[in-house]
Amino acid sequence: MKAAWLGLLKHSLNRVTVPLARSGRGPFALVRHVGRRSGRPYETPLLLARLGDDFVAELTYGPDVDWYRNVVAAGHCQVITGGIVHEIDRIEILPADDGLRAFGNPAAVVLRLLRRRDFRLLHVATTQSGMP
Repeated sequence: MKAAWLGLLKHSLNRVTVPLARSGRGPFALVRHVGRRSGRPYETPLLLARLGDDFVAELTYGPDVDWYRNVVAAGHCQVITGGIVHEIDRIEILPADDGLRAFGNPAAVVLRLLRRRDFRLLHVATTQSGMP
């Protein structure tokens, strides 16, 4: 059931959110990553929060989603937000309280009500280099 739901989202909602994220309008950022098995490039729209120079992702569907597994396997990705490309050189587990704080209210209130506890810190590289 979960796989079917994720597939539906990937093939319907992403058609709207990817162009929005690319344009720099709206709340979405793009995570650009490479498939761990296929080697194909992908762009996944996400709602991210800033924490200093870095980004925070809430894993709504858990850590078994493709984008996250691809980034962990590769050890890096890119985040595109507002037309700016940020090189991500590592991803770390972030304590839930820190993740909620990064999103701020009212998003944190909603995330608490939904009992979201899986947050990841996407660390922005200090030197920017291109990703294949």
